[in-house]
Amino acid sequence: MGDELIVGSDAPEFSLTGSDGKTYKLSDFNDKKHVVIAWFPKAFTGG
Repeated sequence: MGDELIVGSDAPEFSLTGSDGKTYKLSDFNDKKHVVIAWFPKAFTGG
């Protein structure tokens, strides 16, 4: 399937669309010490 993630290893490059509609890549934050990613599946939807 893909590369296995191992605790303590660097995260693979990826991109996500933010709630502001902009697309962000992990590499956009290379100058930051920590990056936190939070998501809420089906946020603000019924059910």
